[in-house]
Amino acid sequence: MGNNKNPWKRAFFVGLGTFFVAISISAASELVVSKFQSIILAVILLLFIIFIGIIFDMIGTAATAAEHHPFHAKGAKRVKGSQQAVMLVANADKVSNFSNDLVGDIASTVSGALGAAIIFEIATGNLSAYESIFSLVMTGLVSALTVGGKAAGKKLAIDHSEDIIFKVGQILAKFEEITGLKVFSRQKNRRRREKGER
Repeated sequence: MGNNKNPWKRAFFVGLGTFFVAISISAASELVVSKFQSIILAVILLLFIIFIGIIFDMIGTAATAAEHHPFHAKGAKRVKGSQQAVMLVANADKVSNFSNDLVGDIASTVSGALGAAIIFEIATGNLSAYESIFSLVMTGLVSALTVGGKAAGKKLAIDHSEDIIFKVGQILAKFEEITGLKVFSRQKNRRRREKGER
């Protein structure tokens, strides 16, 4: 109940944060493209951003599809990453919101802006006569990779949700070990799991 007291306030701040993050990343990406001597490097950056969006979309989908029972079994054997995996599943709504809505949507927005910047760079060069062709190809490429990649990623995330979440849990465990920072509050999530088991 405590997490749903102000859903509109939370939505507002998430949206506002997304707005400024998307603008900042998009502006930085376009600046990088304008400084690149090679269009190939710019396209590699574009593909990398699309890839990041697909990966985080998979994580968000896997978190909502995974069951926490296999990770409790691993936790009993003190397998590294199992506690973090349990917390990812227990906080599936937040993980999905961050991965699918925040990172995924920002990656889609930025990849679109970056694709447009690449088209502009091509159009203002010696190949301006082929502007419409490059525009169509680049738009199709970005759309196909984003939509097709996410569709394939969702299928993979549903079929292998536990494996994906466990791998992410291991990465988070390593991150916590190196930085000393805790991604999730252990106490809050323990109480949440106890309520769910009753």
